[in-house]
Amino acid sequence: MTTQELVAQIHKKQSFLCIGLDTDLEKIPAFLLEEEDPIFAFNKAIIDATHDLCVSYKPNIAFYEAYGVQGWSALRKTIKYLNKEYPEIFTIADAKRGDIGNTSTRYAKAFFEDLNFDSITIAPYMGRDSVEPFLQFKDKHTILLALTSNQGAFDFQTKKVDGNELYKEVLSVSTTYEGAENLMYVVGATKAEYLKEIREIVPESFLLVPGVGAQGGSLEDVCKYGMTKGVGLLINSSRGIIYASNQEDFASAARINAKKLQFSMEKELERLN
Repeated sequence: MTTQELVAQIHKKQSFLCIGLDTDLEKIPAFLLEEEDPIFAFNKAIIDATHDLCVSYKPNIAFYEAYGVQGWSALRKTIKYLNKEYPEIFTIADAKRGDIGNTSTRYAKAFFEDLNFDSITIAPYMGRDSVEPFLQFKDKHTILLALTSNQGAFDFQTKKVDGNELYKEVLSVSTTYEGAENLMYVVGATKAEYLKEIREIVPESFLLVPGVGAQGGSLEDVCKYGMTKGVGLLINSSRGIIYASNQEDFASAARINAKKLQFSMEKELERLN
């Protein structure tokens, strides 16, 4: 999917919502455990109930790897279902990979070619040659971890290197990578006050923003400081939507919470226009 196609979907749906599919067998409704593939059954119900309210889904790969072959099979079924039934959806493999060049190439092939995701999250700590292999795939996007929403972000990301915070160095240097036009960045909603300076470095790039809702981030603040003329934001919500209920109404409850966020996003887009 191209960036232009993503922006078109945002305006069509009046939403820049990304729903995180962090599917945990300990949290899904108990009756689903009787299904042959409870992870996929849960994902399918959530997707069918919310696809018109969001522009993206983001399976967190750890939640699938944790269940071994069963989990990986459920992930494959989920992405295949999305690509077949809702091809307009922008898919994100939240894998946070990052390794030496030849290994990165294999990770890229796994998620871009075999599973056919539109994008993948990448840890940039190993630098240029660990990131550029992902950037060589046409109409695929690499989402670099820049400034995350967890407390440990302050251990390294905001430390100064030659007078500049490390996350700013990540942003600045990454714009020189071959294929940098395919880059997006993770910036936590709980760090909304940093967005103004981030936009000075990457003024038009899309930002994937977790932390709205359960982690206390403000949608209004994120939009105030981070939205661009081309929108430039994907706001992720996981637990606040998919675990809105653990009863038989879980899918309809997820839709209600997704609709609340979509409605707020519609208001922000009206201000943009």
